[in-house]
Amino acid sequence: MNGFAWPVRVYYEDTDAGGVVYYANYLRFLERARTEWLRSLGFEQDALARDAGVIFAVRRVEVDYLKPARFNDALTVHARIAERGRASLVFAQEVRRGDEVLVKGMVKVACLEAASFRPAPIPAAIVEVMPHAD
Repeated sequence: MNGFAWPVRVYYEDTDAGGVVYYANYLRFLERARTEWLRSLGFEQDALARDAGVIFAVRRVEVDYLKPARFNDALTVHARIAERGRASLVFAQEVRRGDEVLVKGMVKVACLEAASFRPAPIPAAIVEVMPHAD
């Protein structure tokens, strides 16, 4: 998968009683990668809310859990834009341990007016530096 990659270490707090990553924690890993992707483009979410009056919110998530990750695993979370709309992005994401794909997900994120939570166009400054959808 091309696109952005972010390293994640599995901590004890990420695991369940069976010693594997609790399924909901993968959503946190996916979120961190998207946040760091945006940061790599030069944008901080708090500054976007304050200065541009927009926030990004997850609208839909589809996740396939293929293999478990365990305590202390070094993972890489990948994110690439699969679709781009005027006020939304769909990210194709994967969590990998080396070359092994553990989790695949599609995450639709909406751009919203911070004050009203109504759809808003993605700011032009972001669109200008954002990679094209695959």
